[in-house]
Amino acid sequence: MEQLKLDYKTILSNYIHNQNERNLYIGQNFIKRLIQKNVTPEEVISIHKQALEDIIEDLPEYTIHAYDFLIEVMVHFGLKLKEHQSLLMKQEELRIEMEVAAKIQNTLLETTIPNPEGLDIGMISVPLRKMNGDYVHFMHDHKRFLSIAVTDVVGKGVPAALCMSMVKYGLDTLEYANSNPSYVLEVLNQLIEKSVDDGMFVSMCYGRYDLEKDIFTWSSAGHEPPLYYHSRENAYYDLESKELLLGILPDVKYSQKDIKLNDNDFIILMTDGVTDFRNREEFDPRQYIKELALSCRHLNAQEMCDNIHKQLQVLHNYKLEDDFTIVIIKK
Repeated sequence: MEQLKLDYKTILSNYIHNQNERNLYIGQNFIKRLIQKNVTPEEVISIHKQALEDIIEDLPEYTIHAYDFLIEVMVHFGLKLKEHQSLLMKQEELRIEMEVAAKIQNTLLETTIPNPEGLDIGMISVPLRKMNGDYVHFMHDHKRFLSIAVTDVVGKGVPAALCMSMVKYGLDTLEYANSNPSYVLEVLNQLIEKSVDDGMFVSMCYGRYDLEKDIFTWSSAGHEPPLYYHSRENAYYDLESKELLLGILPDVKYSQKDIKLNDNDFIILMTDGVTDFRNREEFDPRQYIKELALSCRHLNAQEMCDNIHKQLQVLHNYKLEDDFTIVIIKK
């Protein structure tokens, strides 16, 4: 350190007496030695102060006080800078981890929209952040039955994604598309109640479609009620089912109901992110969605989903408040 001080004093003295490019360049290059020796910013200022006192006789006292003040400021600045840099490094590590987790989630939760004869199915699911708290699961036995689960985990981020993976595992173990929706929810409720944190809950609407009889059977666990459009009556019906969220209590019994679909009827299944209009207290989002779907019912199911999403984005000024998932099943 003493040699550094002497060298810096020489460099500074040369520059004070002759302010040319060469002396400035030497001073700039001296920075490399300071960095190699891990000299802190406040130590650099202290070295400069000492060199200045040696070079200039009768240095004004207020100048010395000013340097002392700057040294103290830089000590605290250095500490805060290290904290800030440490935080940025942690944020970057978290960002990379979240990206990896999101890719894994997309792979694990990937689903294929079935295309059975007589039904037109569309879907869109857009996460608010990297990790999606919504999940849509299709199952088709390529014979008589098709089933669909629309799921929303109450929570965000990695914990919600892990819980969602467990839901998928539970759905996969059930295996059969002809399972009663009420039975599926009861099994999943037991799995979630035993396996996840007390503060983590899941809402789900599970439906089974009988392709021979055109009957849709559904059961719901605290989920946003689906909308059923009856074409001949030109009317909507809310498919209400006031049951508990999954994971709250063990041994909960869930009911199920049936409706028969006729040509041009459709069902809209969605998560509460579709109806979330926090800044419009007197606005009826479900009525607005009904009107949107009705205005584009001449389109296929996928185009209807895309159109509804686009119009809601415009209404929200392209700032949705939650994960957004909508599925349309059209006869």
